[in-house]
Amino acid sequence: MNDLLPAQAARYRSLVSCVAGLLARYGYSELRTPVLERTELFVRTIGEVTDIVEKEMYTFRDELNGESLTLRPEGTAACVRAAIEHNMLYGTPQRLWYEGPMFRHERPQKGRYRQFHQVGCEAIGFAGPDVDAEQIILCARLWRQLGLRDVSLELNSLGDAATRAAHRERLVAYLEQHREQLDDDALRRLHANPLRILDTKNPAMQSLVAGAPKLLDMLDAESAAHFDGLRARLDDAGIAFTVNPRLVRGLDYYNRTVFEWVTTRLGAQGTICAGGRYDGLVEQLGGRAAPACGFAMGLERILSLVEEGGVLDAAPVPAAYVVHQGEAAARFAVEVAEALRDLGHAVVVHGGGGKFAAQMKRADASGAQYALIVGEAELAARKVGLKPLRTGGEQQMLGTDAVAALLGATTAT
Repeated sequence: MNDLLPAQAARYRSLVSCVAGLLARYGYSELRTPVLERTELFVRTIGEVTDIVEKEMYTFRDELNGESLTLRPEGTAACVRAAIEHNMLYGTPQRLWYEGPMFRHERPQKGRYRQFHQVGCEAIGFAGPDVDAEQIILCARLWRQLGLRDVSLELNSLGDAATRAAHRERLVAYLEQHREQLDDDALRRLHANPLRILDTKNPAMQSLVAGAPKLLDMLDAESAAHFDGLRARLDDAGIAFTVNPRLVRGLDYYNRTVFEWVTTRLGAQGTICAGGRYDGLVEQLGGRAAPACGFAMGLERILSLVEEGGVLDAAPVPAAYVVHQGEAAARFAVEVAEALRDLGHAVVVHGGGGKFAAQMKRADASGAQYALIVGEAELAARKVGLKPLRTGGEQQMLGTDAVAALLGATTAT
């Protein structure tokens, strides 16, 4: 887990603001859920035989009531739970998005932490491939807006439940025939979650996995039509993609469409955004059956990819830094600063006393465009000395209105 220092936090907030604005343009509304949920929510939705549930969840027993609670490892289950609990799904589909910390106990890597942050969105109540395509097109627009390079899209379809059951039988039979080539992890998953074996990163198993039966070859007619419809819409939008038959995702609730946006710039763990369709999850959690599709993106990973150069805002700097000497001057400095803040300007008043020279060093280090100086002469005239810090120029004595005009028009907040 890591701290976000001021400069990093500013870029994080700028990224979230950018994504939030884009989601609003596509009709998504924000939903906030607790970071703690009952453990059973994630066990039921993610799947018992998954890395997240078996190895990565931060789970503990609440000593006050004996409940098993878990810090949320992902956002979809909590979002769907909230939509059901608050009767949001009756009569109208919902486009929802969320942002916040998630928690997984895994080996830290570049752009990956045990407390990490995601933005995710869920479209609940939409059955067609148009919404799948909409979410992928939305992501592509975001990458362009952020100036991301070397990001590519991978697609697959997992079909319906009957297709996956038939494929599972063939897959298990195939893997049993090659049991001696399976590693310990694959042997453990062989009968509990064999689909996840296809996503193995073990180099020794790559040729075995390449020859395994493919779900895409067994798709039912409706799933095949859905996948064809999705690809046609992406072609219409000019979005390149690769069909990856081994793309299965790590959560049990997916069906039909699954997708990942990946990069080669973050090492082995190159996924920056992933999602897909989960048509059975709402009913699984006790709601009225409703199709759904969603995705989540890792903000730390995206931040590490964003090029320097103003795409995201850095930590804000003040327009002016006020230096002063003496009790009366300090009080007048606050009065001037408040008047400028009323007009929407960012102003820092020096705190802690000290000589003018030391205060001017602080003013320069703040990044402010101007130092505002309150000494004896300025205090007597009820004005301030204005000294440019970045462009050079002579110091001049001005009233508050003249300073505000020089700082430029802005909006008070």
